[in-house]
Amino acid sequence: MVVADRWHDGGPYERYIGRWSRPVADRFLESLDAERGIRWVDVGCGTGALTAAVVERYAPSSIVGVDPSEGFLAAARDRPGIVGRPEVRFVVGDAQHLPLPDGAADAVVSGLVLNFVPDAAAAVAEFSRVAAPGGLIAAYVWDYSGGMRMLRHFWDAAAAVDPAAVALDEGRRFPICDPQPLRDLWSAAPGMDGDSVRVDAIDVETVFSDFDDLWSPFLGGQGPAPSYLASATDAARTAVRDRMRATVEPATRPDGSIALNARAWAIVGRRS
Repeated sequence: MVVADRWHDGGPYERYIGRWSRPVADRFLESLDAERGIRWVDVGCGTGALTAAVVERYAPSSIVGVDPSEGFLAAARDRPGIVGRPEVRFVVGDAQHLPLPDGAADAVVSGLVLNFVPDAAAAVAEFSRVAAPGGLIAAYVWDYSGGMRMLRHFWDAAAAVDPAAVALDEGRRFPICDPQPLRDLWSAAPGMDGDSVRVDAIDVETVFSDFDDLWSPFLGGQGPAPSYLASATDAARTAVRDRMRATVEPATRPDGSIALNARAWAIVGRRS
């Protein structure tokens, strides 16, 4: 079964995963040993959650957000905290071939995107190339195998309804999203200081007002799970919904809200 991931409309993505991107970005930045007033690059910046968090926390002298989706960049340019900031610039580009010169940044970061890059090693080599000597090189990805509970509930429900969905499960598709593969990737990157590499867990709570607040963003068509649902029959979508409703029932509070943990893995290193 082949279903292409869709990444062209920032609005539905914000309602689906984007609304949880900022809390994770804040926790990620808290863990970094970064200075204020330096040059940043945000690779795969999407709708700008991490870019905005960098601007707020570190007051960069400049920050360039790079993403292949003009639709997502349009949403990033309109994000509160970014509009009207002359030090913020967005460009269309590919993580494997960054449109930036060598040593252009003191910090190169990437949030929730590395697993979607066809050649992650080539992307991290680009991060290293763009980083100045001693520069920070860091990223984070969801723990798709189990820690990102909203997605785990979805794919388990989808597989129970449609065995073909197993091949699309992000936990299966993205083995890189675990500590050892990430550590190996960073340690092997050209120019990386291997002794500086570390992996940290980032946990945040995702709270949904009710089941519809959890389920309806999966119908927005942006990202792997929503792209799968868009390709499914009406009957299959209904069956996945009902199965998922049953599996999240233990996490449902008396007021109907649903609280699920979301874990990401952060990988941090420096250019030698």
